[in-house]
Amino acid sequence: MNILCLIPPYVPSYFNAGHHLSVFMTGAYLRARAKGVQVSCLDGAALNMTWRALGEVLIQGFDLVVLVNDFDATDTFERTIAYIRALSPRARILTVGRLSCRLPNLFFTLDLDAVHCSGDPETAVTSYLDHLATSEKNAHVSGVAVRHPDGSFSPAGVAHPLPPGEWILPDITEIPHEAYSRLYLDDLHKFCGIPERLELVVPVARGCPVGCEFCDVPPLQGSTERRLSVARTLAYISDSFQKKPFEYVSFYAPTFTLKKGWVHELCREMIALGSPWPWKCVTVAHHLDREMIALMGQAGCVRISIGIETLEPIPMTGLPKIKHTSKETFDTLAGWCRTAGIELNCFMILGLPGDTLDGVRATMEAVGAAGARLRTSIYTPYQLMNASMDHRAAAGFNRHLFATDHPGDQERSAYYRMFFGRDSQPTAVMNRIPRRQEATHG
Repeated sequence: MNILCLIPPYVPSYFNAGHHLSVFMTGAYLRARAKGVQVSCLDGAALNMTWRALGEVLIQGFDLVVLVNDFDATDTFERTIAYIRALSPRARILTVGRLSCRLPNLFFTLDLDAVHCSGDPETAVTSYLDHLATSEKNAHVSGVAVRHPDGSFSPAGVAHPLPPGEWILPDITEIPHEAYSRLYLDDLHKFCGIPERLELVVPVARGCPVGCEFCDVPPLQGSTERRLSVARTLAYISDSFQKKPFEYVSFYAPTFTLKKGWVHELCREMIALGSPWPWKCVTVAHHLDREMIALMGQAGCVRISIGIETLEPIPMTGLPKIKHTSKETFDTLAGWCRTAGIELNCFMILGLPGDTLDGVRATMEAVGAAGARLRTSIYTPYQLMNASMDHRAAAGFNRHLFATDHPGDQERSAYYRMFFGRDSQPTAVMNRIPRRQEATHG
């Protein structure tokens, strides 16, 4: 069976290479776990792929196209499906991703054969392949709704989380890292990567127990974290740095320091190796302390990103208590990072219910005064997405535009000016990351 795992061409509203890993991890999993398959993986969005170029791929003919969806990646779905139907007419089309797990009904209106509704994308695809291979066509497929001949969809079967020991890490030789680097070049776009340095993304964990109402991670990955072993993590980094000229590591995990014992073990092992790989991570302030930050700095950490969201007391009440951060606590944390030589990167949400323009400006000023980097987004209440939405309504949940009537028109304009206005403080953290020819990596 010839399979194509595809992120279709589209214009990203925000870019994080970690969000694109699922297409390559799914492909790697299929090669390792499915019998008699040939798998190609393609990130048409990051490659700025033309429709002609996509057509040249599809004309080769596929038996299954796994079409990856995301919150801001469905604008071109209908056209992509039309190209697949015309150029690979025998192909079944299964869509997997974050948006279909949140709003599966949205995809039932498209010309698809199956829709990923829950669980991990790797197991969704293998379950669907098992379904195609069996004569029992009425059985519910784990995590996948399957279209019947009459056009209706069967309910998705129960999906079980894929244990981290069964994850297959992506083949770095097929990931377009250089294209990702180009997206990071202008740091004032506030994308997640570091400009002028080649990034290796290492997917170390899925799931998060913090429980922010507007966050998509717990509904999609679960509220119980699953995490790779330290040994496997380090082996993957070492092997990858030998194959391509990476210059730093991005640990992809919702709350990197959730398991302190794991972080301490990782840091001790990296220090023993001579801290050969600069790295960054994302976590919450609650799961950091002076000792851990100092240890992370010794192990090569150059950036810690935290979701402060706001330092205003009233909008803070809408966040989990674990994310209530006072200005005093924030200043202390920022001081620990400065002492350790780590850039503090602060995620902030504009337009949280209960915030004020003056309060937003005060939070911004506090971040700047602490010498930290600021990355803002527009309040996006994913919890308000519902089955009655069409594609146009769902596309509004993009972290760039307000998806609801909150706030008023005058305030909206002010928030948009803050968000889309370009600040004058690009990161300098790349100066702490040697060019590859200047460093020796393990």
